[in-house]
Amino acid sequence: MEEYKIKSIEEGLTKIEFPEFDKISSDAPVFYNPHMEMNRDLSILAIQVFQKEQQRELNICDLFGGSGIRGVRYKNEIDGVGDVCINDISETANHYERHNIELNNLKDVHVYQHDASMFLRMKRGEFDVIDIDPFGTPSPFLDSAGYCARRDSLLCVTATDTSALCGTYPEPCIRKYNSKPYKSEYCHETGIRILAGFVALTLSKYAKFIEVKMSHSTEHYMRLYLEIKKGSKRTDESLKNIGYISHCKHCLHRQTSHGLASPIDEVCPVCGEKLVHAGPLWLGDIQDEEFIQKMINEADNKKINSKKDALKLLNKCLIEANAPVTFYDVHSICKSLKVSAPKFDSILDELINQGHIALKTHYNPLGIKSDATIEDIKNILIKLNNI
Repeated sequence: MEEYKIKSIEEGLTKIEFPEFDKISSDAPVFYNPHMEMNRDLSILAIQVFQKEQQRELNICDLFGGSGIRGVRYKNEIDGVGDVCINDISETANHYERHNIELNNLKDVHVYQHDASMFLRMKRGEFDVIDIDPFGTPSPFLDSAGYCARRDSLLCVTATDTSALCGTYPEPCIRKYNSKPYKSEYCHETGIRILAGFVALTLSKYAKFIEVKMSHSTEHYMRLYLEIKKGSKRTDESLKNIGYISHCKHCLHRQTSHGLASPIDEVCPVCGEKLVHAGPLWLGDIQDEEFIQKMINEADNKKINSKKDALKLLNKCLIEANAPVTFYDVHSICKSLKVSAPKFDSILDELINQGHIALKTHYNPLGIKSDATIEDIKNILIKLNNI
């Protein structure tokens, strides 16, 4: 084993050590990303809530162990955890994973050195929680996750290839997720829905379906927490949530079409211009109000360094539960109208006064989730400019 300068850090109740590195990349001797601490904090809350809902001991798979921080924290900080399996293809990573397990005096935490997909196929049905947090896309590992996942389990998925999912580079998204993205003002939500849709379609071949418990797009990554259910009839029913978002670049109208192969309008019903389409993707709920509220409540019971930011995000996601698909960016619409942007709260108030849903979104501080049409929004912005 090579000699490295060792760095020590503490997250929550857990201390770990790993080789120091200059830059966060896959070339680091052992991968550790400090910017993902809130991701790990939220994961602890989500898995604890899931454990309490299931009322059973959970066996957890940390598929890409790196320094071991995720798997070690899960065993150390979540009640009701049985075996934790930490996998990494790197021998050096395995060494530090074992070291960090010993550093925290933990038992029933096991280290493996396997290809990620092969590891999941070797361990079919053994895990109650599978956490896929790769450097890049989770796409190559989701088929094996679908094969491995047991009924009533939790699948946690991170994607850091946001430029593909958001449509900056459409070809990689088509190649990796079998879906066409579109770079609109709500592209981060579209990316979340493409990822969820890909998971749903991938798992459906095993007669398994997803219920999205929570999702968020934060900085450089997207994260999904998915409860996995089983049954061919219910899977068929669930796939009715697959469809497309159609967008008009001219007037900013958007609409949805349910069904993998259903007819899709080619012309905007508002202005007559051509529509562009994103999908297939998930059109069902992407936030579960009850689950997120339980995560918020659970935060009082856990020592998490990012508590303020985590709660801020969770409360925003809570507000978004049961909200319409996509959102309106106020500045984008004002720019198209060549008018100034009114006060944000005044737009929300006017929408509500007119009987519409009007909610803030975590994707964009100037985004509004609403059942109002683009014409309704434009009329309100014009009205508020003339007051």
